[in-house]
Amino acid sequence: MLPNKLQDKIDARVKDNSLRSLGLSQDLLDFSSNDYLGFSRSKKIYNKACDILKQHDFQANGATGSRLLTANHPLYLDTEKQIASFHNSPTALIFNSGYDANIGFFSSVPQRGDVILYDALCHASIRDGIAMSHAKGHKFLHNNLKVLENLLVTQQQVKNKSAEIYVVTEAVFSMDGDMPPLKAIASLCEKYSAYLIVDQAHATGVIGPKGKGLVQELGLEDVIFARIVTFGKAIGCHGAAILGSGELKNYLINFARSFIYTTALPPHTIATIRAAYSELEQNSDAIKKLQNNISLLQKGIVDAQLTSYFISSQSAIHCCVIKGNKATKDISVLLQQNRFDVKPILSPTVPRGQERLRICLHSYNTKEDITTLVRLLKEFLTP
Repeated sequence: MLPNKLQDKIDARVKDNSLRSLGLSQDLLDFSSNDYLGFSRSKKIYNKACDILKQHDFQANGATGSRLLTANHPLYLDTEKQIASFHNSPTALIFNSGYDANIGFFSSVPQRGDVILYDALCHASIRDGIAMSHAKGHKFLHNNLKVLENLLVTQQQVKNKSAEIYVVTEAVFSMDGDMPPLKAIASLCEKYSAYLIVDQAHATGVIGPKGKGLVQELGLEDVIFARIVTFGKAIGCHGAAILGSGELKNYLINFARSFIYTTALPPHTIATIRAAYSELEQNSDAIKKLQNNISLLQKGIVDAQLTSYFISSQSAIHCCVIKGNKATKDISVLLQQNRFDVKPILSPTVPRGQERLRICLHSYNTKEDITTLVRLLKEFLTP
């Protein structure tokens, strides 16, 4: 039996149709996963990763310990150099996941007396890291430059001389699929001497030349304090890296607890990251197919007169806002009965009244499947 307070929380989830459960994967058409480029299923990348392990004479199944103790094999160092070069960053430091990277950064870098200004739609890992920090966090209205500048002005006026201001946003927001006015945010940070951090989880491999991300597409590498890139989305494997200066990397190695106190990623994962980045560098076919599919869905939404349901997006994530947990789940079930894997996103993951279907596009989705999906959406949304 659970303690009463815990059981009450479960009962509340059941009552409002928001109780989560683990389901088995089904043989459905994938419009749900983050495998935007199909890299997780690429035999070419898998075989390349095996070759990399052989070249490094690395036969261990596991890392055997943390990077600071036994795991700092040259394979990890070579991969970090490759990632840093690809993203035009002085250094990269690999973490075990995007969650670990954000927890490690935000719990250790901002100090007591500092201020963190973060977009209201930032990912839970960012918010959890801020909650673990000794700095004060203040959220600003999603992508609202006026609110952000007002906060910057206020914090400049009230902070002590030694305090720092950090501003946090995402290159692509995971539950909306939209992007921030990043150039304008960067200008505000320069104007008010704030450090800008950008989470590029859903932009890596999708946005910009060769999938290098929004920061590089806009040429902002030199004005961003830190970037987080993750490998569980378009890269198709696992892990993440924080990009930044050599001084920042050295600080994180010494103070980021989610880096220090954990066993490193297994060697095959590191080799897969290397192989996937090599594929991004050498072959843009998957990115071109993905961008064509994004354009096809956008046109289909307009032609079907469904734009009022959708949040505007140029990314691989397109969200159809339905409202209400039950209504959203019901349409998701209807789509799944037609072999389309489209997941419902329910409150409290998103605010009540903003429940939605989250449609993720991939390079391997066919024109016929995208066209059929739009037709079904129109049928179910406008009977």
